Amino acid sequence: MSTIAVTGAASGIGAATVERLASGGHRIVTVDLHDADVEVNLADPRERRRAADEIVSRCGGVLDGLVTCAGIGGLPDRAGSLVVDVNYFGTVDLLSTLRPALAAAPAPAAVAIASNSTTIQPGIPTGVVDACVAGDRDRAAALADEVGSVATYPATKTAICRWIRRNATTPDWIGAGIRLNAVSPGMVETALVAEQRSDAEMAPMLDLLPIPMGRAGRPAEIAAAIDFLLGSDSTFCCGTVLLADGGTEALLRPDDWPVPWDLDLGAVADTFGSAGD
Repeated sequence: MSTIAVTGAASGIGAATVERLASGGHRIVTVDLHDADVEVNLADPRERRRAADEIVSRCGGVLDGLVTCAGIGGLPDRAGSLVVDVNYFGTVDLLSTLRPALAAAPAPAAVAIASNSTTIQPGIPTGVVDACVAGDRDRAAALADEVGSVATYPATKTAICRWIRRNATTPDWIGAGIRLNAVSPGMVETALVAEQRSDAEMAPMLDLLPIPMGRAGRPAEIAAAIDFLLGSDSTFCCGTVLLADGGTEALLRPDDWPVPWDLDLGAVADTFGSAGD
């Protein structure tokens, strides 16, 4: 029986993921503010450390899988710094701290939750993205409070994608046998979306979002994508960001992926030649 930790497990995508994985015979360690095996506030670095310690204790130091679903949305009256702390640092700190426990498992995998807002929401504040990826929490928080949490939300998810793709191919991750990937959902009927629908400023923005499938996603549909990336049918996936958004991104940006790569072979040869000298 494999052991998988799931954050944000009390509701939405996290709860659907717990249900799907448990039905598949996995042992789940749930993490959330409430109604979980490990009840912590992932916005607090000390609580993140406690969460990691409790997970390691419960899995006996061998963790087969980790799914970081915990996250909050942007709202006009919510501090951007809180979104930075929960969404980005609450994700990457736990991934980093639990990496040794994952490395101890025979076929480990970790899946982070990103968002299609990383590519469809214009005006993402790149300063917040860069500060997050650099690990500069204070600068990221300060910039996030300046731009507000609505703009900060996609910035944190963009930073997560960059962190995943930069780290997935390294010796510490795939070199240690750990597959690191992400899922980017579109609009999904969760408590996060319900909270935004109840806000007078946010609700009209949600109504403008085109979804070619004609409906928002269901948590169980995203849980299926997560299950795929954790399991044996995705063993060649490394650094993948799997889009599951009902066609929104393809509708809005049909020609933006794949993007051809123009490579200066002479410059590459010079670089590798220098590295080998």
